Amino acid sequence: MEKPWVAVMVGSVSDADVVAACRRALDMFGIAHEAKVLSAHRTPLEAVEYVAGLDERGCSLIIAAAGLAAHLPGVVAAHTALPVIGIPVVSGSLGGVDALLSIVQMPPGVPVACVGTGAAGAKNAAFLAARIIALSDTRVAKSLREIMLSEKQKVLESQLPETY
Repeated sequence: MEKPWVAVMVGSVSDADVVAACRRALDMFGIAHEAKVLSAHRTPLEAVEYVAGLDERGCSLIIAAAGLAAHLPGVVAAHTALPVIGIPVVSGSLGGVDALLSIVQMPPGVPVACVGTGAAGAKNAAFLAARIIALSDTRVAKSLREIMLSEKQKVLESQLPETY
């Protein structure tokens, strides 16, 4: 796989729509990625095995999405030195707050960056990944600047309706 690239992990295929926003944004930046469904609870050995070999394969960072107890980002961070970005998935009776709190309360020495919940958080995970990768990749840095300028222009060109 071309470098840089990102591993995108999700704990359940039912959350694929959440990481879709992330994957579309990674494509927008021209950042190659692969996506895997691996669970911290149902496939823990396979998740650890997958993560353990990512840096040797040239992966730049990992984005892990999970809901409820959201153990996947933490398990991933415990088994790699790569940066890990956690996306809390909105699910369950607490509407994603449980996942958010699980991700932001990692113990010292097991860092996981946490973005917002849902599709907006997933898109921000890709933007954060792009900012990290842009520190050492001029192609991604250029793409990031262009996309940020485009977003700025959209706001500056926006007009409120005449009637209200």
